[in-house]
Amino acid sequence: MSLPNHFDLVATDGRARTGRLTTPHGVVRTPAFMPVGTAGAMKGMHWREVRDAGADIVLGNTYHLMLRPGAERIAALGGLQTFTGWNGPMLTDSGGFQVMSMSELRKVAEKAVTFRSHIDGAMVELSPERSIEVQRLLGSDIAMQMDECVRLPADPDDIERAMLLSLRWAERSKRAFETAPPGYMLFGIAQGGDVSQLRQASARGLVEIGFHGYAIGGLAVGEPQAVMLAMVEEVAAHLPDDRPRYLMGVGTPDDILEAVARGIDMFDCVMPTRNGRHGMAFTRFGQINLRNARHADDPRPLDEQSLWPSTRDYSRAYLHHLVKSGETLGAMLLSEINIAYYQRLMADIRDAISQGTFADFRERTRAGWAMGDIPPR
Repeated sequence: MSLPNHFDLVATDGRARTGRLTTPHGVVRTPAFMPVGTAGAMKGMHWREVRDAGADIVLGNTYHLMLRPGAERIAALGGLQTFTGWNGPMLTDSGGFQVMSMSELRKVAEKAVTFRSHIDGAMVELSPERSIEVQRLLGSDIAMQMDECVRLPADPDDIERAMLLSLRWAERSKRAFETAPPGYMLFGIAQGGDVSQLRQASARGLVEIGFHGYAIGGLAVGEPQAVMLAMVEEVAAHLPDDRPRYLMGVGTPDDILEAVARGIDMFDCVMPTRNGRHGMAFTRFGQINLRNARHADDPRPLDEQSLWPSTRDYSRAYLHHLVKSGETLGAMLLSEINIAYYQRLMADIRDAISQGTFADFRERTRAGWAMGDIPPR
């Protein structure tokens, strides 16, 4: 099957790239960070806040949505965009990572993964064909092949077994996707753990099969950052320049900045909203823990220079009060503050690449994080 290219490379600066990915529901500016709406909702945020923060695309999850409310039900209600009210592009993760995290409840075989639902205990079979069918029913703009993700550290033989199985599943996923309407995309996922030769073999195998885009999976699952970045370099070196590259489940602002420097175009992570629910704010000064008592009498905002109203207009004392009191508003405000920071970071990265100043931007941004929060006067 010939796969048309929907990705336009706009500018490069070293290995960093900025581009435009055209989907049936709109254009995604890259590098892009995809906020995670696992079950079709952004925890603590309305979709309009996600859009206002600057997000072009969000992520949903096959595993969770197929169990509840069900892919067939969502399809009958018009697909994910109509069902949720998010009118922009969506990517759906195939469910492989969620199945990995349920190791005591699942069995992996060549045909499919069988697992016990965490909702009602029912046995469920998820094959590459069913994963693609579910994603097509959901109507996501970008579907992911089904893969097996191995948590690191792991035995090299197990890493190789999972990588080869993922390649075979990639072929089956592509065949199952052949009837998708024009404009919709399927990404392959490179596996191989922390073994360079396996990562290279996986990347070469996926390119030979051919996909609209390529993801790097099985990282940020327990390995040091240096190992993760080394594996990113190994895979990126074998991927075509004219296709988008997606580093799955990553991560911290520093992880993103370093991965962009190595040629990555797309990211997702639950960290902005999850950390926000636990009283943590991402800022140009690094992470700030609003639970700390030093904020109780501090009238300053998190960052008076921020363009995002909640970052600029609420005092640290008030945010501290909300967090310590367990008020829902505290989690909501910090979640939107964090999503807005991530989206601002991506916009600044795109601008720096376009202007040929990415190296300087990277150095200044990391220096700001290293400096830490500015204490009260």
